[in-house]
Amino acid sequence: MAWILIIAAGLFEVVMAYSLKLSDGFTAPLPSVGFAVSAVAGFGLLALALKRLDIGTAYAVWTGIGAVGTATLGMVVLGESTSALKIASIVLILCGVVGLHLAGGGH
Repeated sequence: MAWILIIAAGLFEVVMAYSLKLSDGFTAPLPSVGFAVSAVAGFGLLALALKRLDIGTAYAVWTGIGAVGTATLGMVVLGESTSALKIASIVLILCGVVGLHLAGGGH
């Protein structure tokens, strides 16, 4: 269950970053509210997951999901540049997240 919470928290981090981009410096009301809601949800789920997971593993997985998801969203949805180095870097982050999970970060 803790891993489901951390995955959901990571997905909320992606929504948070995307909403922040759309908020235009918090001048657009709806994306600004989306940012706040997703930030609270993401941190809340992370806090719940930390009851069962080691902090180093949980935080790394959470930020890894956020980084991979946000970078991918930027390239696919926002038209940001794509390169072999960016894709390789995303793969390396995924490998690190999987490695931490396999290393047994739960209690």
